[in-house]
Amino acid sequence: MTCTSGVIATSALVGITLTSNSSYATVPLACQFSAGMLATMPASLFMKLVGRKIGFLTGAAFGIAGALISTYAILSESFALFCLGSALFGCFAGFSRYFRFAAAEAASADFRSKAISLVLAGGVVAAFTGPTLARVTVDFFAPILFAGTYAALVVVQIAIIGVISLISLPPQDETERSGEVRPLIEIIRQPIFIVALLGSTLSYAVMSFLMSITPVAMREHHFDFTDSTFVIQGHILGMYLPAFFTGHLIARFGVLEVMLAGACLLAGCVCINLAGTDFVNFVMALTLVGVGWNFLFVGATTLLTESCTPAEKAKTQGFNEFIVFGTIALGTLTSGAVQHAFGWSGVNFVVIPMIAVVFGVTLWLWRIRRPVIA
Repeated sequence: MTCTSGVIATSALVGITLTSNSSYATVPLACQFSAGMLATMPASLFMKLVGRKIGFLTGAAFGIAGALISTYAILSESFALFCLGSALFGCFAGFSRYFRFAAAEAASADFRSKAISLVLAGGVVAAFTGPTLARVTVDFFAPILFAGTYAALVVVQIAIIGVISLISLPPQDETERSGEVRPLIEIIRQPIFIVALLGSTLSYAVMSFLMSITPVAMREHHFDFTDSTFVIQGHILGMYLPAFFTGHLIARFGVLEVMLAGACLLAGCVCINLAGTDFVNFVMALTLVGVGWNFLFVGATTLLTESCTPAEKAKTQGFNEFIVFGTIALGTLTSGAVQHAFGWSGVNFVVIPMIAVVFGVTLWLWRIRRPVIA
């Protein structure tokens, strides 16, 4: 999460530095998300064969390669190489997204949503370490900016390898390796899976669409890099600080109720963005979209773990992450073009239908399950 938040705070600004067309600013970030999308299914199947631990170590190796290439790309002023480094970093992200599933597997059924939530709570630290790392290393290779940030991420990746090497993860059981597996189409036709997929996909799409272009929008409204890193910091806190209690809210009120609240918070973010472009608007809106994402994402992940058996989890989780990453990549790739063509207001109007859909499908499942709960 430290690596990801550092990249989020800088990628679009590096992109706009390395290319003269501002509509290409988010292309490197889109390369990262696209590579993450392509890596998710192979990563899931690879970990089914070799285990979570080796899988996570492999992902960190991709991260080191991506950070090194990105550093060299910035120093050599190569936009194409920076896109390549971003893509390799995306492969790392594709592997690391399974940390929350590993936590769920290590937890009892009653503690599962809290375990997922606590893993995401690590982002509270990342809200400070990522943007702060970007700020203090941005001019390490002055006058060339941002290369120091990506060099510093190599050190963070090495720390990840050290942590993974020291922990034990539950071994696979025989049921997981050779249990009966339903066809994927049968799994994805379940209402619970549909809501889990759309909840995680659309919440991430809205969040990434707004988050990735915010530094560029702030720059166009005459804010500097320090201002945008503080806004990203608030956003990441909004994403992960609620994780300390989201699991408890789900246990108290229900997973679908928390997801509906998350959709309402996303709508509130859009309203604040459309109300003005002062610094406080950017801070409040991006923080609010982070909280809304957290409620929807933790809830959707909890639903996903209920939609498949242990033997089915590799392909079910892989398919879910593939769709989520694909949508994020599309949103990130197009957000720069939308900002360039229609401005900040246009960016916000685009996400309104996504919020409406995720609210609608969650309400649909809530009404299906309501008689059972009653």
